[in-house]
Amino acid sequence: LSAEITGLRAGMPDPDGVERAAAEAATRVEKAISLGQSAEHRHTLAQTALNMITPRWELAQQNRDKAQSIHADIGGNEREESSLRRNLDRVAAELAAVAESRAEIARLQRTLEPLGELRDELAILDEMYREEGRRKTLLETETALREEVDRIRARHTVIEGAPAHEEEVTIELEKKRSELEDAQGELEARRTEWVRDRQDADTKLHDLRRQYLEVQEQRERVVSLGADGACPTCSRELGDHLHTVVEHLTETSETLRVDGAYYRNRYEQLSEMPANVRALDERRRALTGETAALERKLARVQLAVQELGGLVRDMSTKERRLAQMRRDISVIARGFDATRFDFVKSEIARLAPLDSRAARLGALIDREPQLLTEQAEYTNAVSAIESLLGTLRVRHRQMSFAAADYDRLKADYERGFAEARTAELDLHTATNNIASAREALGSALAASEESRIIQATVTQRERERRLHEELDRAFNELRAQLNAELRPELSDLATTFLRHLMDSRTAELELDEKYNITVLDDGVGKPVLSGGEEDLANLVLRLAVSQMIAERSGQAFSLLVLDEVFGSLDETKRFNVLELLRALGDRFEQVILITHVEAVRDGLDQVISVRFDPATGVSIVDQTGGGGTATSGQHEDQEMLEPAGAA
Repeated sequence: LSAEITGLRAGMPDPDGVERAAAEAATRVEKAISLGQSAEHRHTLAQTALNMITPRWELAQQNRDKAQSIHADIGGNEREESSLRRNLDRVAAELAAVAESRAEIARLQRTLEPLGELRDELAILDEMYREEGRRKTLLETETALREEVDRIRARHTVIEGAPAHEEEVTIELEKKRSELEDAQGELEARRTEWVRDRQDADTKLHDLRRQYLEVQEQRERVVSLGADGACPTCSRELGDHLHTVVEHLTETSETLRVDGAYYRNRYEQLSEMPANVRALDERRRALTGETAALERKLARVQLAVQELGGLVRDMSTKERRLAQMRRDISVIARGFDATRFDFVKSEIARLAPLDSRAARLGALIDREPQLLTEQAEYTNAVSAIESLLGTLRVRHRQMSFAAADYDRLKADYERGFAEARTAELDLHTATNNIASAREALGSALAASEESRIIQATVTQRERERRLHEELDRAFNELRAQLNAELRPELSDLATTFLRHLMDSRTAELELDEKYNITVLDDGVGKPVLSGGEEDLANLVLRLAVSQMIAERSGQAFSLLVLDEVFGSLDETKRFNVLELLRALGDRFEQVILITHVEAVRDGLDQVISVRFDPATGVSIVDQTGGGGTATSGQHEDQEMLEPAGAA
């Protein structure tokens, strides 16, 4: 609200400036109206002068357009007259060519007299030529078909024993497939065992590395703080406990390092495939190759068996075709004369251009009546065009149009039009200035009203700000009171869970004003928490918060999910965690645990395991019953999810 009030005051215009702007806008409106009236008078005078000269200018344009139209008609008719005369010359030339064609076609007809007989003879020779070609084709086909029959007979001799050979290869293939299945099963069993051992070593190695880094980080933090520094866990001075805490962290770090070195060597040993697995894999490859070779051999034999039946049918069909082809060859007549055939074709080729020439000359002679008709039509059209041209030329000379008068009227009209246009633009500008001045006046009045509204808004926001400040103070007092009442109850409830999990009656958990955790034993705060103790402290605090919310809401939570809470706990604390979760069954309808720790399986109701199958390359999910039993009156569902590769 304060920022809004400041922004409103910053954006509020100056009242005096708003009043001055309104007065200036009113003066501007009066001046614009005066100029607009003057521009309107000038526009009326200019438009009147333009209206007086416009009829004379339009009449001059009409006279000029008529003269130009007659001139264009004269030019068009002159071009048409020239085209008609060219057509008359063309028709006269074609009529002269017709007279010459009559004498030439008489000579060509004597030369072309034997052409009909030659064409009839060529048709007979063509038929004989086709029969001779068919006979040669049949002879070539007969030779190829005879060779094909011989090849089929030879192939039939080769594959006659294929059915008996098929049975022998089938028996040998079944034997090899049985050996391959046995070798494959043994290889998968050995490979699965090796992969499981390597994944187990890798998982344990990663857990030890994480714990080692956490302990090293705690040790460096304690050493850097020194004896006078505050403990990073309980915020108390270390004092005389510094040396003890550092030695404890050093011993823990060394133990983790030794265990990590062991599992690193174990993982490196398992990184390469064992010799027995490699031997089984090589044997499997060899059997696979032998089986594939037998399968290919069996496929070839089966193809040969299928081919045998087709060869018998094909050989019978081709022998029948060969006999029929020999009968067809025997009935074809001989006696084709190739020399006479070539002579007839050459004579016809020599006379064909002359025949075409005679045909063109005949077509030209046939056009003589049409040419005579065209000659008469073109002559009449020329006479009509000459008469029309004489009339148009007389009318063009009788036109009284003067170019000087037209130019003078054009200059007067353009000058009057320009003056009217200028006056119209001035009137439009004056009208816009009036509208702009009135708009500025409206904006000044609106700004004055806006200033009044903003001032009223600022007054209202200042009243709201005082109310919000009073409410904020009341809420801060209420929050402090709730923290003072809830924090001790939350600490007591978390202490109860912690004692149950640690199996200790002296363990306590305290929370400061910022809800930082401090673990005490016999009333003395622990300067450093191990990884397991820190995980337990965080777990009991979250369980206490969940139970407090469930109690105040009056109903149980539907689901509680815990991920990897057993990694840093010993066997006793794991058992205590399971017992505590069972005791909270009336507040949580379902409890789901996700863990790699195999030892907690017997304490659960249902177990869902996820493992990796290297043979298929996919993850397999199994669900089995656990070894735990729910107490009477509890309806919880506890499950353990083991990711792929878990022990």
